[in-house]
Amino acid sequence: MLTLPDTAADPSRTQDQAAAAYLAKLNDAQRRAVEFGVDEPGRTSGPLLVIAGAGSGKTNTLAHRVAHLLVKGADPHRILLLTFSRRAALEMTRRVSRIATNALGNRSAIAQGLTWSGTFHGVGARLLRDYADIVGLAPSFTINDREDSADLMNLVRHELGLSSKEKRFPAKSTCFAIYSRVVNTGASLATVLDQSFPWCREWEADLKRLFAAYVSAKQSQSVLDYDDLLLYWSHLAAEPAIAADLSSRFDHVLVDEYQDTNRLQASILLAMKPDGRGLTVVGDDAQSIYSFRGATVRNILDFPQHFDPPAATVTLDRNYRSTQPILEASNAVIGLAAERYTKDLWTDKASAQKPRVVSVADEADQARYVVEKVLEAREGGMKLKSQAVLFRAAHHSATLEIELTRKNIPFVKFGGLKFLDSVHVKDVLAVLRWAENPRDRVAGFRVAQLLPGVGPAIAGRLLDGVAQNARAADAIAAFSAPARASEDWPRFVALMARLCGRESGWPAEFEMIRRWYEPHLERNHEDAAIRIGDVMQMESIASTYPTRERFLTELTLDPPDATSDESGVPLIDEDYLILSTIHSAKGQEWRNVFVLNGVDGCIPSDLGTGSEEELDEERRLLYVAMTRAKEDLHVITPQRFYVYNQTNLGDRHVWAQRTRFIPPHLMPHFEAAAWPPVPVAAAPTAAGLAAAAKAKIDIAARLKGMWE
Repeated sequence: MLTLPDTAADPSRTQDQAAAAYLAKLNDAQRRAVEFGVDEPGRTSGPLLVIAGAGSGKTNTLAHRVAHLLVKGADPHRILLLTFSRRAALEMTRRVSRIATNALGNRSAIAQGLTWSGTFHGVGARLLRDYADIVGLAPSFTINDREDSADLMNLVRHELGLSSKEKRFPAKSTCFAIYSRVVNTGASLATVLDQSFPWCREWEADLKRLFAAYVSAKQSQSVLDYDDLLLYWSHLAAEPAIAADLSSRFDHVLVDEYQDTNRLQASILLAMKPDGRGLTVVGDDAQSIYSFRGATVRNILDFPQHFDPPAATVTLDRNYRSTQPILEASNAVIGLAAERYTKDLWTDKASAQKPRVVSVADEADQARYVVEKVLEAREGGMKLKSQAVLFRAAHHSATLEIELTRKNIPFVKFGGLKFLDSVHVKDVLAVLRWAENPRDRVAGFRVAQLLPGVGPAIAGRLLDGVAQNARAADAIAAFSAPARASEDWPRFVALMARLCGRESGWPAEFEMIRRWYEPHLERNHEDAAIRIGDVMQMESIASTYPTRERFLTELTLDPPDATSDESGVPLIDEDYLILSTIHSAKGQEWRNVFVLNGVDGCIPSDLGTGSEEELDEERRLLYVAMTRAKEDLHVITPQRFYVYNQTNLGDRHVWAQRTRFIPPHLMPHFEAAAWPPVPVAAAPTAAGLAAAAKAKIDIAARLKGMWE
């Protein structure tokens, strides 16, 4: 008789078998990354760099590593997991929970303890509230989004008299972009101006004065901008005693998409974990394409050498997305980069179809080619959603959009306004932010002007009164309202009194604001019914947060998409073609991918050829675009472009050359094609020639005879 092992007598064996099962689907390289240093009893692993090629299962690997730490007894409350979007953090937490459930059964509840999973900015905001007193912040500080920060910059700019100079001073958005670049890159103002804003060099002294006043304004109003969340955190981490305290809070720090970090983020990590113990970073140098946001590929290239001994490196080079011909072409393109981690992506997905380099006459033919091939693929059973058109810059798709509309092909172009960019949503958030922090002058300025008869001058006087009174609600109640606002003023005073006094509690406060705001929305906007849908959606979201402060912080840092016509994807067919910039396409994949304008001047952009570093980033952009394709890839090269309003030259055609990133010696990796195909001339048949010979015609004699 067969005797089964008594697992009840040896529960550890059952757990070991479950553990082996949850790691069984990982490939060898993934498993090395997951298990690195975790099984050393009583020790925290040294620094680890995981170079994760496109489509190599990066997210799955990182989730398994976190789960493996939990299985081996790590305290989930002492794990810091940093991502670049709250959505990614939530997805990572869900995956960890699922994996831990497979390994530990009902003990998977420990995965719910991953309370420190979030974005750099979100975690920074939480830590700053913990250390607010130490850094001189009011615990009730509020966070300006980028538009509000630019508005505050503009207020300061006006107060300093810079907006009234004889020669036009840089606009508020430019000023804030310069400020943000200096903060995030750690470069001097002079360097940033020289490299990225040369037309603003003459204003260097005035910009320094503006930025100093902007910082003072934020401090006096107890507001921070996005960049402050990292800047303050970096200053905290730079103090040895505080850095030691920060480090002691987390046994393990894991960072996703490390190639997208800027110098400030890298400095925070290295200050918190100077010896690298418990530090794991995952990323791909070949997909570092966000230098315009301050990200630097040097962070991932130099990571191992920050430690002694250098950090261990595991490379994930098995691709689960694309066919082998697509990978071979992509490897060849990125292989010409000046500096990189060497890896050649491979897959077991064989195919006879090479990626195509398609030559067309101009942008009109490019659009017609895309439409023809998209419809051809759709007739073959491929949904429009499984196909994407990628481009270097948003305006590159203009001709295609017209052709798609003409052919009645639904499409979605990725981009558009976010929730917080909508006027009505910003209005409601401003009410909340002003109640949370009455010293927030930008929020108060916006709220006051929602009332009829209240303009900038009256709003300014109201805010001056609030600033001089310890109780904001009393200052508002004592203010002499203009005649036009007299009917609305009592409701406004009552609203602010209840909000500032927290009389109604959260989230009931939100419903109270919505009801107060609806008449003003109807008065100011013709499409109020659509906009109120956004406000109600936000009210539903608000109910999922425990406090007003948490809601304001997290919504500002990672807003959802809006639903109103002005701010999101239109309501179209259930199937639609994807149009996207390459930057927005990173992390996505489609069966059929078209890359527009694969020519010099577009890829690389004319503005991205000033240095070897810029050229390499442009090369990585093409690589990212190519590696989005699963089955079919088309790089389209128009031979000429029509250029408008060229100085001294007028409107004209310019001729283009195939992108330098696909030089002639790489063309064997591609199938070269021309569109539309050149028709092959019909050749006479042998039988036809024989028949013609019998009926030989003396045409010359006939022509002479015409004149006889």
